Amino acid sequence: MDLIIDIGNTKTKIAVFNINKLIYRKEVISNSEKELASILSKYSGICSAIISSVKNDDKFFDKYLSLKKVHYIRLSHTTPLPFKNLYQSRQTLGQDRIAIAAAACSLFPVENVMAIDTGTSITYDFVNNRNEYLGGGISPGLQMRFWALHTFTDKLPLINFETDKLPLLVGRNTEEAILSGVLNGMVAEIDGLIDAYRITFGELKVILGGGDYKYFDKRLKNSIFARPNLVLEGLKKILDFNDEN
Repeated sequence: MDLIIDIGNTKTKIAVFNINKLIYRKEVISNSEKELASILSKYSGICSAIISSVKNDDKFFDKYLSLKKVHYIRLSHTTPLPFKNLYQSRQTLGQDRIAIAAAACSLFPVENVMAIDTGTSITYDFVNNRNEYLGGGISPGLQMRFWALHTFTDKLPLINFETDKLPLLVGRNTEEAILSGVLNGMVAEIDGLIDAYRITFGELKVILGGGDYKYFDKRLKNSIFARPNLVLEGLKKILDFNDEN
């Protein structure tokens, strides 16, 4: 069994895989020795782990796993990867994007793959049919757009969006107008970029994951494969690749 720890901008995701099957997943706000001890006790077969972080964390998990003598790797720009990384500034490439690329080339080997992760930010990442990671794009995520409209204006309210209901194209009040602009705008952005990648690279598979994927997977005109645990799956593939090599 393998332990996967993904330290994100707002939450930390902890997962356990038994071979390739995800058998445990939990999101936590803060580091908890009690929580980690409970996981290691319940899943005593854990023999390997990987830690990924997109922020400057306090290395709590490293210290705890070292104390418990669990073999682990911490993902960095020097970690061996199951694809060729052609990104120009590797030291600034987000570890979540590295994991997404690993998941993409694992799910669809020898095919062009565009992977979209809808989290705090929306990331677009591309792996070609030669197993080469070229890069992609980054734009503000759903909640970031709501916050930006509220923070940088005097009168626009902060929208708490927690429904799968498609917003109206023409908002009839301020809240509906914000929902229309943000949600419909993001759908148009994602669809437009998928079209642009297809024009540039030809046929490709499109994977959609991340915490907000459910707001978009059925609204896009383009055909996509929904993988909500895309980053966790990619971290698992990187861990396997390092364990095998």
